Amino acid sequence: MYVGDWLGRREWLTPERVALVDDHTGARYTYRQLNVRANRMAAVLRDQLGIGHGDRVAILARNQVCYLDLLFASAKLGAILVPLNWRLTAAELAFQLNDCTPRALFCDSEFRTAARRACEHSQPIQTLFLDAQPGDPPLEQWLAAAPDAPVTSEVDLEDPHLILYTSGTTGQPKGAILPHRVLVWNSLNTNVSWELRADDVSIIHSPLFHTGGINVLTLPLLHTGGRMVLMREWDPARCLQLIEQERVTVFFAVPTMFHMLRQAPNFAQTDLSSVRFFISGGAPCPPSLIRAFQHDGVPFRQGYGLTEVSVNCFSLAPEDALRKPGSVGRPVFHLDARIVAGDEQDVPAGEIGELILRGPTVCAGYWNNPQATAATIRDGWLHTGDLAYQDAEGYFFIVDRKKDMFISGGENVYPAEIEHVLMAHPAVAECAVIGVPDLKWGEVGRALVVLVPGAQASVDELFAYCRQRLARYKVPKSLVLVDALPHNASGKVAKPALRQSYGQTEVLS
Repeated sequence: MYVGDWLGRREWLTPERVALVDDHTGARYTYRQLNVRANRMAAVLRDQLGIGHGDRVAILARNQVCYLDLLFASAKLGAILVPLNWRLTAAELAFQLNDCTPRALFCDSEFRTAARRACEHSQPIQTLFLDAQPGDPPLEQWLAAAPDAPVTSEVDLEDPHLILYTSGTTGQPKGAILPHRVLVWNSLNTNVSWELRADDVSIIHSPLFHTGGINVLTLPLLHTGGRMVLMREWDPARCLQLIEQERVTVFFAVPTMFHMLRQAPNFAQTDLSSVRFFISGGAPCPPSLIRAFQHDGVPFRQGYGLTEVSVNCFSLAPEDALRKPGSVGRPVFHLDARIVAGDEQDVPAGEIGELILRGPTVCAGYWNNPQATAATIRDGWLHTGDLAYQDAEGYFFIVDRKKDMFISGGENVYPAEIEHVLMAHPAVAECAVIGVPDLKWGEVGRALVVLVPGAQASVDELFAYCRQRLARYKVPKSLVLVDALPHNASGKVAKPALRQSYGQTEVLS
């Protein structure tokens, strides 16, 4: 099955087809060139660093071709790649390094200080810099001298290939173990359910340390023989230039990023005629945003996923985007989904419960954390922690995270529902709702709102807008106009940071 070396198989099938465009350097790589790079990196890992089957290799870097070299090289050796979030502090990085105990750490010089501080509080780790300076291990020389010959080893579908750390919003981060099985089946699910093609082109702007960067389109697209355009970091204006320049056909982003695209100064002049569809995920997408893009002639898909189930779990066809506003669609081809109550019995259509998933894309558990594994995966079903319901036609709707829901006066309140209403206001660019303590009601909502640049809307106007569209107990008790909201690596609003800054009892308005 070419489990550890499907890039080698892809080279055999389409050697001269362009696989990767590096926007940072302007370089273009065919599948043959990409596979040769991966073979050389695998030889360096094996011969210079002693990396073998089951060893962990960490990387702390921005998006670049070396990231993919390590991804595919580790697969050839049966080693495990551990992408690290460069937004973390040295203490947070040290926790993850101590948890996964890598044999080597590859790092951008940009993060040299954080890496060294983190390594001071972990076991000894051989550190190699992707842009080496005098005195560093000579990585470039090793790669230049490494042989081009294929590097393969006995790799099983159940052998781990990635450890991806969750955001840690409910405590210390947990390392989700993704075996080769998960990555292969995610590619199959994505290609079948989203109908990816060998002539598809996509921009990869999400950080490759995040499941959205690796698994939404990168691996599925390369698996099917398409082309990816790799951005070092998110830039909406540059993204639009690349859509036109590279004739991009499919494009994934979270709703906030789609808003930023529309607000970019070059949006109106950008030729979007090559795009087959946009894919929105990570948060509910406002129907007004979908309508705006459809008015521009761009079909819109929606989906849902999470790190532990290799991210591409649902798909909503473009023709259903407005017919089923707020829906994530139906499960992808090889995945089962249920909505259950606390006793794990299925709830009736229209009733809210917890979404649980079962299939070949479910992770193997959490690294060094059997307790969390046992609590999350029970009888083969992964409990997502997301609240959802299913309509009479079998379409799924994500209501909110369990931990985001709050209870006000005995009533369940789902912040995502309130955010959905506020986002429909023409002056609102972004918003988030959190629960805050209240002596009378137990908890009440507080909305943090960012206005569209140049737009005006008063707090009273936004309150009135909510009262017209929401039950009284759902209307936020307080509303704060802010300049910006914090975001995590995937582009989602970082609600833990908002709770820390705005979660006090005093009403701020």
